[in-house]
Amino acid sequence: MPAETPPAAELVGITKRFGPVLANDGVDLSIARGEIHALVGENGAGKSTLMSVLYGLHRPDSGRILRNGSPVRLRSPADAIAHGLGMVHQRFRLFPGLTVAENVVIGAEPTRRGVLDLAAAREEVERLGELYGLRADPSAVVRDLPIGVRQRVEILKALHRRAEVLILDEPTAVLTPGEAARLFEVLRAVTRAGLSVVLVTHRLGEVLAVGDRVTVLRGGRVTGRFTVAETTADELVVAMIGRSASPARHPGRRAAAGTPYALEVRELTVRDRDGVARLSGVSFGVRAGEIVGVAGVAGSGQRELVDAVTGLHPPGPRDAGAVLLSGRPVLRREAAVAYVPEDRHGRATAADMSLAENLVMGDQRSPGLRRGPGLSAAAVRDRARELVGRFAIRAASVDAPISTLSGGNAQKAVLARELSRRTPVIVIEEPTQGVDVGAQEQIHALLAEARDRGQAVLLQSSELGELRALADRILVMYGGRIVAQIPGDEATDERLGAAMAGTAA
Repeated sequence: MPAETPPAAELVGITKRFGPVLANDGVDLSIARGEIHALVGENGAGKSTLMSVLYGLHRPDSGRILRNGSPVRLRSPADAIAHGLGMVHQRFRLFPGLTVAENVVIGAEPTRRGVLDLAAAREEVERLGELYGLRADPSAVVRDLPIGVRQRVEILKALHRRAEVLILDEPTAVLTPGEAARLFEVLRAVTRAGLSVVLVTHRLGEVLAVGDRVTVLRGGRVTGRFTVAETTADELVVAMIGRSASPARHPGRRAAAGTPYALEVRELTVRDRDGVARLSGVSFGVRAGEIVGVAGVAGSGQRELVDAVTGLHPPGPRDAGAVLLSGRPVLRREAAVAYVPEDRHGRATAADMSLAENLVMGDQRSPGLRRGPGLSAAAVRDRARELVGRFAIRAASVDAPISTLSGGNAQKAVLARELSRRTPVIVIEEPTQGVDVGAQEQIHALLAEARDRGQAVLLQSSELGELRALADRILVMYGGRIVAQIPGDEATDERLGAAMAGTAA
């Protein structure tokens, strides 16, 4: 009788602490050959820590890692790569100024007479692309590629290093629905070839669409193991958060047509340093008590629009049009506009400062936080603890550096700071990116409450379901222009997707 084939990779009894925080508590995870194994859980459940252990970024305090049934010691990502483990991070690790071929082979370059053999590198990209359906122009410069193609380059890089187990961390967070669908086709091709995929995601629809098995973590422990064909989204949610969660639309009272705009954009044109128009004649308004959504494929002008509306991109000599806040031109960063950026690390937080300090940024002059000429450390901590409790932020302490929080909890900290300011206008990008299903419910409810209080909300999101659930109107951008405006209760994924692709909605 033939011996049973061992798992491609296995984690046995993994425990990992960071000071007083128990991130993983005796976790077992078995990844079979040729399967897509989804790993899901709330923010702070221990998913990222567990994958960091598997990829050699963290050493476990106890437990074993096995590869093809044999114990291995992973002291670094280099060890993981040597054992056939590859990881595609949510924030791509590519060199924008290099070509696809150069990025794929960097660190494992084919050489000829001691120098990089570019022809061989290009052939390798073409070979892997043909084998796995990951076609990308080897000579293209990465900075010129759409987000979806850049992700392919990251996967090609791992495959070039002979990865047999691929870990993908929130792979669709920055993809359009079409790009996500193409990624799933790639993952199926990869597993048909005998490789294994670990899919770390918050999007349960994706798990049910593409996964084979699911492991659920809560509080650092396994709370459920499921076969996708035999489970439902509600079962997964219960394992994740301990209760059911039903998505709901949050309709508000439609703002009266004659109500003045709290935020208005008039014929806005924004040009880059080379004089190329990134926005062309964009006009719209957001009334008090209204949520206006913005949809579009990455690079359609959303970034430039948000920068102009928030005053982060002051009008230049080659720009035209105007952004008005309660009838006044926006010329610089406005205190009356709360802003939650997509890049919570680079734009929204100071990594080396504490959670408490990050939570009071922008409110340093508040009388309640001051004692004489300076800030009161006790008052800052009290404010921080109040926000941590109200927004269910998981952290070891309000004095811990914000960089120690999981991505979802860092996002909630930024939301707590900005939404608690009660400004007339809120501009928010990707509010639930990387956030678990329980937190998504809470964030959606908070935005609906802000709208119902009379705040004007401009919501940019790649989650079409989120836009349909929250927005009174959805603006679709393509090529730096608004090509469609669709009432939230009339929007469908098909209608939005067609407009995002540049066809009439």
